[in-house]
Formats: sequence, structure tokens, C-alpha cells
Amino acid sequence: MFCGQAMTTVNITRDILHRQIQDKRASSFQRFYHVTDPFIKRLGLEAELQGHTGCVNCLEWNERGDLLASGSDDQHAIIWDPFRHKKLTTMHTGHAANIFSVKFLPHSGDRILVTGAADTKVHVHDLTVKETIHMFSDHTNRVKRIATAPMWPNTFWSAAEDGIIRQYDLRESSKRSEVLIDLTEFCGQLVEAKCLAINPRDNNYLAVGANGPFVRLYDIRMIHNYRKSLIQSTSAAVHTFCDRQKPIPDGAGQYYVAGHLPVKLPDYNNRLRVLVATYVTFSPDGTELLVNMGGEQVYLFDLTFKQRPYTFLIPKMSSTDVQNGKTTNGVSNGIHLPNSHIRFAGTKMCTSSELPPHLEKIKQQANDAFARQQWTQAIQLYSLGIHRASCNAMLYGNRAAAYMKRKWDGDHYDALRDCLKALTLNPGHLKAHFRLARCLFELKYVAEALECLDDFKGKFPEQAHSSACDALDKDIKAALFSKTESEDKKANSSIRFHSFSQKESIPEDELVLRERSFDYKHRYCGHCNTTTDIKEANFFGSKGQYIVSGSDDGSFFIWEKETTNLVRILQGDESIVNCLQPHPSYCFLATSGIDPVVRLWNPRPETDSENGRVVEDMEGAAQANQRRMNADPLEVMLLNMGYRITGLRGVGPDGSDDEDSSEGQVQCRPS
Repeated sequence: MFCGQAMTTVNITRDILHRQIQDKRASSFQRFYHVTDPFIKRLGLEAELQGHTGCVNCLEWNERGDLLASGSDDQHAIIWDPFRHKKLTTMHTGHAANIFSVKFLPHSGDRILVTGAADTKVHVHDLTVKETIHMFSDHTNRVKRIATAPMWPNTFWSAAEDGIIRQYDLRESSKRSEVLIDLTEFCGQLVEAKCLAINPRDNNYLAVGANGPFVRLYDIRMIHNYRKSLIQSTSAAVHTFCDRQKPIPDGAGQYYVAGHLPVKLPDYNNRLRVLVATYVTFSPDGTELLVNMGGEQVYLFDLTFKQRPYTFLIPKMSSTDVQNGKTTNGVSNGIHLPNSHIRFAGTKMCTSSELPPHLEKIKQQANDAFARQQWTQAIQLYSLGIHRASCNAMLYGNRAAAYMKRKWDGDHYDALRDCLKALTLNPGHLKAHFRLARCLFELKYVAEALECLDDFKGKFPEQAHSSACDALDKDIKAALFSKTESEDKKANSSIRFHSFSQKESIPEDELVLRERSFDYKHRYCGHCNTTTDIKEANFFGSKGQYIVSGSDDGSFFIWEKETTNLVRILQGDESIVNCLQPHPSYCFLATSGIDPVVRLWNPRPETDSENGRVVEDMEGAAQANQRRMNADPLEVMLLNMGYRITGLRGVGPDGSDDEDSSEGQVQCRPS
């Protein structure tokens, strides 16, 4: 195959590839240099581009992929020839502080570069004369991201920590910006916009990330039409009425959130662990949205097949209610879910547990890993099986058990999702039903956990007095009875959607949008992001078949998109990797971070010696990062000094789990 040949001749072909891009033959070139698993496994460091004197905070390829722009704490922007590893242009941008974003303006012949910086300014530069031709000073806090759209070559947008998204049109004689979205009108003065992106397939849609767990998607057309309708209203009475209108019209905004994060937010806040969307980007076909959630994981949202978070709508119960035997208060029994509940009346069943021999082998390997308490390896094997047999309830149930044993951030919610999927496929799945009750309890849905457990006992009376049921029932009752009446009242109030601050009041419109938010499709674990708020996660490959993200441990991580399995870790910086920008046409990656250099990565020849940048112990690195995210400041300092701290929250150094061993046959073992 050509793939193997390309490996051994990559250095020779680089100049050929450069000429092909220059000749605009990138389409045929892309077919040959499609990002594949063999290429990922041979990815290695090609070059280090020296020129900056400070941290490199942003990278950007031009549309053809023959130029790379970088911006730095040194307030300079550099344009590179990435194939010959040369500086083409170096210019001081006129900024007085760190540059956080650089963008080529579309259809400008790569002549116009836009930069945003910590000095609150947005500058537009003409690279041919190395001059700053426009300076915008409309923001009042740090500018974190610039976005452009091919459909509007004279227009661009900025997101800043003043909570405002601004739109710029260089055709306007005033050369000023307008407020497109003011997040402070929704969420209060403490909201900070951190990132934004335009959908590459439909430039009318803009994604915005800010502090807090919610990511927002807006229809720019609806916002503009709404604003025009207000302007066209001329009478004073209408103006007075319009002044009370919503910042954006109904239907112009849609929220996305990992379903467990609003519940976890108070706990994270108490531990000074900040949740913030540091980067958002669309898939190449525009149907998916990828989010790097600072303080947590990387999430993929499906914009076509949307899914509501798993909320539980049964009435909240106080300890008095439990003591009096009240459970549903007139509501039909069962945990209610979007379009279904655990009774799954009328649900099409898929009860067959048989797998073809090659998948049965994978399942057995996963079971063996589970028995050895290698939870991550078991999860990855079950995920591989699920990817190839998505209608097998047993695989979902087993993966849920592995998630519950590993107990990383978000694992119990992923386990809950797997239990529900298993029950959708097979409503008689005993273990999945019991694990669902345990997940609800671990996620602090205590009353719902009791409801689910009671339902389990009714369906499986032979298990009603098992040690596992008795232990969970005891845990739930203890949690319910330990609450005071005031705590009950506090817990009963919309526990999924906390404000960012106790002092803030959130407008009703914002609460409605949060309640209507959609859940994630996939979650990617292993990296750490608690130190910087500019860390990127990107699609890698012409079809976005891989996910890449930087990490606070100086590495960058590569996952398969569909299985979510971690396939590669490479050491990309002495301290922290923040930026990862894949080449638009082939398997070529630019990264940067705290070091004052830009690093270029591509598949190395088969004849190369051992790749010293590869992190061999991927599970150990991911485990250490999970500990890093949950560590106290002293532990983080020790980790940054190079000390290795073993063990995880809730998991002993020897891998033993600290859950009650009385779970018994119902929960512990995979099928």
C-alpha cells in the first residue's frame, strides 16, 4: 500500500507536498495523507520553530496550509513557512500585553491578520507592509478569541472577558464594532466569554464558551433580524416596550452541557476548581461541536441527533416523606427520562447477548482486565466492542460496572448513561437496573435512587434482600435522614442548575435555556486542564476521526473519536501544552504552550530510531492527570516539580476499590 511507502519517504516528499499545496492540488494530496491509525502511531516531532521570547498562546493555519501564524506573550506575531521551518514575517502587533488569538482574514490573500490580546484590544494588520491598519478598543477586559467565516470575508468576531461577543465589518467607514451578544444580560456581571467558533458548513451559527459548564450556540441571522425589528420601531411607546425585550429572540440560542456538571458545580466551587469552556470548535462537516472544559474533560456534542441530559422528574422527597412511606406523591412509579423511563413500556427490545467470535474475544479480554482491576483497559475494550456491536446490552452493562469502579470525574454519569442504554435494549437487565440505582445515589440524586431501588426490588423480588440491596438501601436512608429540613428545602430547588455565585440572580430566560440544554455524545478523559484557560481541543483528520488536546503535564493526548479510546500521548512541552492546530489537508500538527517555541509533528519514517517523545504508560499518565485535577494546591506544586503522587481519590495505591465490598453478585462482576 502507498501508506507504508509514504512512511519511508516522508522527508523526500515534504517539498513535493509543499509544491502541491502551492499548485492548489490539495484535494488529491489529502486522499493520500488522510489521518489514519498507522500515521498516528508514527507521529513524532519534526521541528521546533524558534523565534518567540515568550509563551506561544495561539496558532493558526491559512486556508491552503502553506503558512502558519503564531502569537505570543512577547506581543509579536510570526508568519512561518512550516515546510521549510523558516520565519517569513515577524512584526510587533502594537499590543501592550499577551496575544491570545490570531486569525487570517478569509479571501484577503493571506495579507490581513487579526489579533486579540490581554490589553483588551483587537488589531488588524497588513502583513505585506508589516503595519497595524485598524485598532479596536471597544472591549473592557481581555480579548480571548477571534473568529472568522469564509462566507463573510470582511467580517470577524471577538470574545472577551467582559462577557461580550462583538462583530466587526471592515467595510464600514466608522471601522467600529457592534455588540452581537452580551452574556452579562443573561448571566450577570460575573460571566466571562472565553472562546468562540463559526460553523464551517453554515457560517450563520456561532458557538460561545464562557465560565461555567454551559456552551451556547447562536443563530446570527435571527439575532440580526431581531435587532433590525427593534430599530425599525419608531414610536416612544414601542421603544419603551422594546427596552424590556429579551437580549436575543426565542429560538436564536441553544445550550449544551455535560449532564452531570451542573450538579457538580457547587462541589467544584467549594474546592476552588473552576469550570470554564476554554475552547470550542466544529467538526469539519459542521454536525458536531467539541468543547475543552477547563477543570474537567473534553466533550463532543452531536448537533443533529440531540439528546437531553438525564434529569429525573419525580418529586423530591424529604426524610419525613420516606418515613411516612410516601414516594411518588401521585406521580406514576418509575424514574422518568426523556421519551422513556426505566419501565420502558413499548420499547423495542434487543435481548440477545450473543456476539460474533471476534467480539466475544474482545469482551472476554475486557472481563479479564476487569478481574485484574484494570478499569481503564476494561473500559476501552468494552468501548471497542460497543462501537462494533451497539445493540448489545451486556457490553453497556459491563462498561457501566467498570466506570463505577474507576470513579474518575464523570464516570458515574457515564455509567448511568450506559445503564439506561442497557435497559433500553433489555428492560430485564438485572445488573444494569441495580447499577442505575447506585449511580443515582453517587450523583446525589438520593430520593431518586430510593425510588429506583424500590422499583428494582419490585421487579426482582429474589434480590430484594441481597447484601447489595441492603447496603445500598442503608446508604440511601442514611443520606436522607441526615438532612435537616433547611437542607431538604435547599436540595429541593432545581439542583441541576446552580448559579455561578450565591450573590447572583439569574434571569428566567437564562434558566429556561439551561433547562432545555442538550447532553454530550462522547467524553474524552486523560488530560488535565486546571492551570490555563486557553487550552485547545481539536478534531484531527479530514473527517475529524481523532480528537487532540493539550495537558498541564506537558503532553498532548490523541483519542479515537467514536470509541473515545486513548491511542497516543506525546510530550509536547516542558511544562504545559495549550495549542494544537491540525493542518487543513494532511497528517501534520502544530503545537505550542509555555515554551517559547512552535513544534511541528508528522508521521516519522519507519527507519527512524525510537521516538523519545512518546509517553508509553498512557494509563499511568491519565491516572496522574486525574489526580492532578483533584489535588490540593500543595500536591499540584509537587507534581509540577516532577514528583509522582500515586493513588486517586477513592482508590487505593494498589488499585483496590474502597466501595463497600457488600455489593455482591448484583453489581461487582461483569456479565
